Amino acid sequence: MIVYAPALAVNDGRPLAVVHGMERAVPGLCIGLMISDEGQLVPLQDRDALVARESKRGEFPTLRSIDDNFRVRVMGWGKPAGMSPGGRAQFEFHVSVPLSADGIAAAAALLEAVAEEARAFWGHATPFSAGVDIARQTKNRPDDLEPPPRGLPVIRSPSAMRSPEIPHRLGWLNYWSPAAARAIGFPDPARDAELLSRSRRTATGGWVVRLTDAPPRSPGRAQTGLRALPGDWRALHPLSTCAPAPCRSGPKRRRGTPRAHAGKEKAQQPRRIAGLLWRGVRDLNPWPPA
Repeated sequence: MIVYAPALAVNDGRPLAVVHGMERAVPGLCIGLMISDEGQLVPLQDRDALVARESKRGEFPTLRSIDDNFRVRVMGWGKPAGMSPGGRAQFEFHVSVPLSADGIAAAAALLEAVAEEARAFWGHATPFSAGVDIARQTKNRPDDLEPPPRGLPVIRSPSAMRSPEIPHRLGWLNYWSPAAARAIGFPDPARDAELLSRSRRTATGGWVVRLTDAPPRSPGRAQTGLRALPGDWRALHPLSTCAPAPCRSGPKRRRGTPRAHAGKEKAQQPRRIAGLLWRGVRDLNPWPPA
């Protein structure tokens, strides 16, 4: 999971609050190990002092839980203004949890805890394999002409977004701050009833939204897990208007052979959840960028 928050300030207490919030969110969780630059596990005698000291420098150490049967890792780093939406520097908190029954059960509580304590703009939790697909969808350079996999749409580079409050992707679990929810027009009771049934309000007025009961899994050995998402799954990731990429799945056709199903594919329209992505965002982030 990744949480996007404002840049750290001098003597910022949010990194330590994030660690404490994670431990409160999952009973029995103890984050007491540091992972060194060499990949070694280092027991911490005074973890809080270490986190506070590192945060003064605008940094966050790589920490891990002490339970080898439930390995939770948290790390973070700053992102300069030139690479951030709206030209505003950010700090990203990255958390990894096992893709096990316990990890899946704890994911929503952990995402909420990290995002709320970080006072984040937004965040998401997505299995690593699906995250690889999202990375291949994102175009950070104008000379990157390789189409996304399996006909997924292009996602704009985060640095091209006009505001940090606008989420630039969807995850299996999503945290939207009050500002982010306003930016995408969520919730609309008339249109978001199904999403609201899988959503909950946070203490600060934000939202934790679960798209599906189980996390999607990327294709690998089987069909893409994104197909399990409701509605037009090809339109569910980008939270900005996008240029759809040609579908590359299926057998190759010979040159000159008409596309028998092109009209059918073109006629498919995003359903209600996909409409959430476009509503309130298309005017703010036109594609292609001017």
